[in-house]
Amino acid sequence: MAVPHLRLLYSPSILPEELLVRQCDGACAEVDSDTEAVAGRGFKLGCISCKMRSEVKATATVEWYFKARGEVEFVQIYTYGEMGPMIENEIFMDRLDWNGSKRSNDIQDASIYILNVTLNDSGTYRCFFNRVLTYSNYENTTVISKVVHLNVVAKATRGTASIVSEVMMYVSIIGLQVWLLIEMIYCYRKIAAAGEEALREAANAEYLAIASESKDNCADVQVGE
Repeated sequence: MAVPHLRLLYSPSILPEELLVRQCDGACAEVDSDTEAVAGRGFKLGCISCKMRSEVKATATVEWYFKARGEVEFVQIYTYGEMGPMIENEIFMDRLDWNGSKRSNDIQDASIYILNVTLNDSGTYRCFFNRVLTYSNYENTTVISKVVHLNVVAKATRGTASIVSEVMMYVSIIGLQVWLLIEMIYCYRKIAAAGEEALREAANAEYLAIASESKDNCADVQVGE
């Protein structure tokens, strides 16, 4: 008896929600910005704020403020929103570029890039995330701020990590040379000891050969008499 073939038909409208696969966003990690720039070069001001729950839909706008060294108040210098980037202060006109999240209104990286850094750019920078989290029944608005204290120097200075790395390199080289010297001395002594042992064995063999020859000569003399 033939067994009838059963064909199960599924419709997306009746699939349980737990079987729906959602495209995952890239991993987000909050990394502190560098704080020392060199005059005449470019510099990235880092500002990252990760969502606690990546599956929650969100939109965000970003505002950057700057307080020069010795000043009291912050001034707005940059805005990034649905309409794109906008430089808000003439001091930074044509010198700021967006270096954060792209092709998404769910901004988690609000970094900007300063072109042709000057000594007057030293000071305190603050970035604000104005984020709207969208849940199934309501929306929640949050404001998150990050602070970067920037110091601009005329020449690049070597960091502590670079100095420590160089010291460790020299220590490693010296240690390796000492180890090689010890190995050479050990090998030399071992070879010298082996040579002395070989000389002693050769001397003993020669002595035994001479003694044996002398004994044979004595025996021949006695037979002749």
